[in-house]
Amino acid sequence: MKRRNILIGLGTVAVGAAAGGAYWLQGSKGPMPGASDTAANGGGMTLATPSAGMPLYDDDPILGDANAPVTILEFSSLTCPHCASFHRDTLPQVKANWIDSGKARLVYRHYPLDQLALRAAAAANCITGDGFFGFIDVLFSSQETWAHSQDPLRALGQLSAMAGLSPEAFAACVNDEAAIDRILQKQSEGRDTYKVASTPSFVVNGTAVVGARDYDEFNGFLESAAAASS
Repeated sequence: MKRRNILIGLGTVAVGAAAGGAYWLQGSKGPMPGASDTAANGGGMTLATPSAGMPLYDDDPILGDANAPVTILEFSSLTCPHCASFHRDTLPQVKANWIDSGKARLVYRHYPLDQLALRAAAAANCITGDGFFGFIDVLFSSQETWAHSQDPLRALGQLSAMAGLSPEAFAACVNDEAAIDRILQKQSEGRDTYKVASTPSFVVNGTAVVGARDYDEFNGFLESAAAASS
C-alpha cells in the first residue's frame, strides 16, 4: 500500500483555518483507498464503556478514568500547529479541571496530515502506558523544532530515544505496515463516521467540536455534555 497516495487521496493539503483554528483538508471525498469494511468498522474489540454511541477500541489511548461520564474523542495530526496550540494552551486546564477529577476522559486518535505525521504517529504508538501521552506532549511542544528541521525523521528518532525507543525499535515502529494500516483505518473512520475534515477535531459525547478552542469555549462543550449525562 502506498502511503503517499493514501494521504493525497484523503486530501491532505493543509491550508489556513477558519474560526477556532484548524487545518482543513481539501478534496476528502470517497472511500479511502485500501480501507476494508473491517477496517472502517474499527477492526478491534470495543471497550465496555463507550460513550454517546461512540465506539471505542481496545487499542485507543485513553487519558483519565475509563468510566468518566464525559468522553472527549480527539483527532489530531502531530504536524498540525493548531493541534499543538490546543495541547499547549487548552488541554492543561482541561486535564486539571476535568480529566484529573474523573469527570472526563480523553481518547486520542491520530489523523495524520502528511507522511511525517504518519511516521510520528507510528512511533508514538510504540510507547505504551502513560508514556504515550507524555510523548505526544513532547512532540507538540517541540513541533516547530523537529517537524521543520532539515532531517525531521532523524529529529523524531532522537526524541523517541529520549522516550525509551532504541534506534532499532524506532526504525521498526515507523516501518510497521500493520501499525500504519491501523492508524489509517482509524483516520478513515474519523472521516466517514464523524465527518472529520480538519485538525484538531473533537467529538464530545457525540457533539462535534472543530478547531483549537480556548479553554473557556471548550469548557462550555464539556459542561453541556456533563449536564446531559447526569
